[in-house]
Amino acid sequence: MPILFAMEGAISQGVLWGLMTLGVYLTFRLLNVADMTVDGSFAAGGAITAVLITKGMHPLLTIIFVFAAGAICGLVTGFMNTKLKINILLASILTQIALYSINIRIMGRANTPLLGNPTMMSKLRALTGENISTTTSSLIIGLIFIAAIIALMYWFFGTEFGSAIRATGSNEHMVRALGVNTDTTKIAGLMISNGMVAMSGALVAQSQGYADVGMGTGTIVVGLASIIIGEVIFGSHFGFWYTLISVVLGSVIYRIIIAVVLQLGLKSTDLKLLTALIVAISLSVPVLKDKINRKKRAYKGPNNEEDTSHNSDRYKHSVETISDSEIIK
Repeated sequence: MPILFAMEGAISQGVLWGLMTLGVYLTFRLLNVADMTVDGSFAAGGAITAVLITKGMHPLLTIIFVFAAGAICGLVTGFMNTKLKINILLASILTQIALYSINIRIMGRANTPLLGNPTMMSKLRALTGENISTTTSSLIIGLIFIAAIIALMYWFFGTEFGSAIRATGSNEHMVRALGVNTDTTKIAGLMISNGMVAMSGALVAQSQGYADVGMGTGTIVVGLASIIIGEVIFGSHFGFWYTLISVVLGSVIYRIIIAVVLQLGLKSTDLKLLTALIVAISLSVPVLKDKINRKKRAYKGPNNEEDTSHNSDRYKHSVETISDSEIIK
């Protein structure tokens, strides 16, 4: 029974963190860059929503300001990378470091509790007459946000500008040759990505009842692990919408693995080690599959080589025949 309860909480947290995973997927797969800004923008989302809620703002309305703040974080990273020509990895690390101090400035301290303040989860529970738990309300709200974001992403990245962002990550030189300003597409992608990551941070803060300056530590690793798990298990068979869903399911599976392992006795201090192992194993699976497929093709190779050599001998014989006939002439 404890494992079942832990899995219920893991699923709801996986869905809430799935929004962050979608943001990381945008930069990691579509833009083909490693954006470390997300560690800071995730915590910024939690900090901003906590402060605004304690000031009396409606918890749903805070999401608008959170997305805008996350987009500004992405804008700063994109500006340093495209205009100041700072390497994207270094630029994102600089933004991440700066956000640590900025988040403390926003909250005025290291953490901000939301006890006694309304959140989207508490409001949903009130609407249902307290008949659902906080975990269930978190899951419902998370699913609503995930469905809306996936629908918007599917539509946006099918537009001309969205397709340009995707093409920038695939072949930047070709896109620039077609007259597209790749600096603009990079900045736009980073802004959208960090906006979604900040929204995820806000939802997680409202779900757990507090915001902490360190809540974003390791976010990029969690996002990458979720993406790789989703890709390895579900693949990308049915188009872009299926890939987005598989990424979110990867986040859920990652959280379930963490919850089960903790229930089996693993110390919470070992979570970072476990995450590193999950990422390493997930990354190695495609490589191992490729090696196995190569061995299978190599096993079938001798027949093909014999046929190729046979054809090559026939070609050489025909060339020699033609040469002899030309000499006779």
